[in-house]
Amino acid sequence: MEAIEKTRDERSSGEWFGHPKGLSVLFATELWERFSYYGMRALLVLYMVDYLLRPGKEEAVLGLGALRRALESPFGPLDAQPFASQIYGFYTGFVYLTPILGGYLADRWLGRRRTVALGGALMVAGHFLMASEPMFLLALLLLIFGNGAFKPNIVTQVGGLYAADDARRDRAYSVFYVGINIGAFFSPLVSGTLGEVLGWHYGFASAGVGMTIGLFTYMLGLPNLPPDRPRQKRPAPTPKDKAHSRRAMFSVLALFVPAALFFAAYEQQGNTIALWAESFTDRGVDLLIWKGEIPVTWFQAFNPLMVFLFTPPLVAWWRAQARAGREPDTMTKMALGCFGVALGYLVMALAALLNFGGKSSWLWLALYFAVITLAELYFSPIALSLVSRIAPDRSRSAIMGLWLTTSFIGNLLAGWLGSLWASLPSLAFFALVAGVAASAGSLIAFGRAPLAALMRE
Repeated sequence: MEAIEKTRDERSSGEWFGHPKGLSVLFATELWERFSYYGMRALLVLYMVDYLLRPGKEEAVLGLGALRRALESPFGPLDAQPFASQIYGFYTGFVYLTPILGGYLADRWLGRRRTVALGGALMVAGHFLMASEPMFLLALLLLIFGNGAFKPNIVTQVGGLYAADDARRDRAYSVFYVGINIGAFFSPLVSGTLGEVLGWHYGFASAGVGMTIGLFTYMLGLPNLPPDRPRQKRPAPTPKDKAHSRRAMFSVLALFVPAALFFAAYEQQGNTIALWAESFTDRGVDLLIWKGEIPVTWFQAFNPLMVFLFTPPLVAWWRAQARAGREPDTMTKMALGCFGVALGYLVMALAALLNFGGKSSWLWLALYFAVITLAELYFSPIALSLVSRIAPDRSRSAIMGLWLTTSFIGNLLAGWLGSLWASLPSLAFFALVAGVAASAGSLIAFGRAPLAALMRE
């Protein structure tokens, strides 16, 4: 049946570059959505610390006083930087929690197409509301719930373009991932520059323009996308199905703590690393092709750029190791990813040790991003592949949602960890973050054998 539907879709929409036209639609839509997300994220902490949370400004933001009181109740008095870090952590954390609601909404009521459109519209409104200081918290809520409706359903539609046995499916997701990183690369250069040079609200507005383009792209390309199928009652799960689901769930829960610690360290990029780039980095560059000062937000483009550069040789390296019978297994790769993040923060600790209270060269940050990007490639995509492999078809969305909650908890921890930035010396802070990442790697390394047995690799 799926093969017949695939043939029908291809007759109606044709193909581009060996893939259904719908892949190009989803590629472009996701590119612009990631442009808007990472453009706004590149500005968020700087905007709060340097502008919104200054005396006389904070009182104008609706609900911010109540939020401050709620956070200060467990954490004590918060200055601008710790308060901004907590808000950043809650925002990025809930971005990874609401997709569970978005998937449920699409499956039970609206269907994927309408849920994606709803999510896009909410994010457009949220980005433009960022230009209104009193509406700051409402804007963040719209972006959180918009992302929750948008993200899981557009990713699922990529797979819906192909029959279950179509070998192009894996390559399609690789193409889709390129779109994510193209948007993530250009957004700090555009939105970040506008925000730093012309004003914060211009940067946020440019993110809104990007999301608007993405939404229009999606709506115009709907004829090329798979239709929503009517929900059908599934047969009751067998005891074997239940056992498979339980084993997959226990496997994810066993990785919950190390994964949360990984993300708590990794997600300092848009938070305390941005503050280091602003206040403790000599950003002057004198090269043959360009001379000037690197804007703070441009450093947020280093990671996606390096994803482009490092992925092909790393995959080739793994392939060569596999041929020689020496490719690390899944658990080893994930542990190496955690230790790689620890190494990245030890690089920053060394930079802090050697700057003697002055400013460090921007090359330290370049080295940090190179190390942490390699670490990311050893952990994040490997973990997604693992969860997809161990989860049975009937509960894959639920178990993937459970995995995404590790990013939710990790980002909340990242916000709390970042709040220590103002009270600790930079050297001590970076050493602490390195210790958090190394703890995650140690938990995976020491638990490797029982985890592998649980997952039946």
